[in-house]
Amino acid sequence: MSANITKLMVMLEMQNAMNTKVHEQWFEQGFEWYRAIWVECAEMLDHYGWKWWKKQTPDTEQVILELVDIFHFGLSLRIDGITSYQTLAEQLNAELSQPQLEADFKQTLEKLAASAVANKQFDAQAFAGCMQQIGMSIDDLYRGYVGKNTLNFFRQDHGYKDGSYIKVWNGQEDNEHLVEVVKSLDTEHPDFKTHVYDGLKARYPA
Repeated sequence: MSANITKLMVMLEMQNAMNTKVHEQWFEQGFEWYRAIWVECAEMLDHYGWKWWKKQTPDTEQVILELVDIFHFGLSLRIDGITSYQTLAEQLNAELSQPQLEADFKQTLEKLAASAVANKQFDAQAFAGCMQQIGMSIDDLYRGYVGKNTLNFFRQDHGYKDGSYIKVWNGQEDNEHLVEVVKSLDTEHPDFKTHVYDGLKARYPA
């Protein structure tokens, strides 16, 4: 099994676990994940810049973060409770390996959004096209996804829902702590997500 398929399987498992933590019967709820995708696409376009009447510089780092968020919703659309994670990962890997690109990033992003609006689906090939045009690798996606997903779990476990969670520690937001933790770890380690969680826990004020 390829490293990419293994990483995709880990992300699928993590997504199902997160969705289940939010709502145990999430399959039956009919959440509109496709709508979350096209709304995120619109937000991302603002970070990238599209206004011809003013000077805009793409905020590449923010665009990459938004793509990671979209992948959360894309995975949620693919998980059906029947198909195995390995099969889903193999399908996604095949699609991500064949990126579809339009003339520029903005148009590729619109292709991704159009599929979500018109077909209520996650167009992984257009998503891969966006990744390629913004200079993002599958490793960048994995690192960003596992980090953000683990932080979401950490927040839930430390009082996010009842308002007792502390978002700023030692003068830094939790997102900034996350970046530092992830940079210090080996993303190829099979327990990468556990190490991310432990790294956050070690920094969090007791």
